[in-house]
Amino acid sequence: MTSLRFDVAKETDAKRLATLRVKAMQPSLEAVGRFNQERARRRFLDTFVPADTTLVFSGKQLLGFFELRDRGDHLYLDHFYIAPEQQGRGLGSMILQWVLRDAAERDLPVRLMALKDSPANKFYRLHGFEVVAQEEFDTLYQWVPAK
Repeated sequence: MTSLRFDVAKETDAKRLATLRVKAMQPSLEAVGRFNQERARRRFLDTFVPADTTLVFSGKQLLGFFELRDRGDHLYLDHFYIAPEQQGRGLGSMILQWVLRDAAERDLPVRLMALKDSPANKFYRLHGFEVVAQEEFDTLYQWVPAK
């Protein structure tokens, strides 16, 4: 993989990030019978905070993005998506390791939510996240830095 570049999002990035989210989530949402393109777009757009959002590029190509929200006592990893054509190449693991190193340096746990039955659940468990709660459609996870 070529070198990566990280940029903070701008308000003008919202629509293209919502589109990437829909493409990345569509297979998982279809698998649980919950795919609705407009709802998937709105769920992102209604909570989009550019200052919390990091874009990941290779050259000029947007590979993915994530939102990392500092909640004081923990970091909340929200909207972590890799473009479908970029998945399976280790990019998500590389980005997540960067997030976890940052959290460890701050001595803060990382929390997140994943759609039940999504492949993301296996991904997060492989990276040391533990289930802390189950909701109707989502699984809530936490990663705690080693002491």
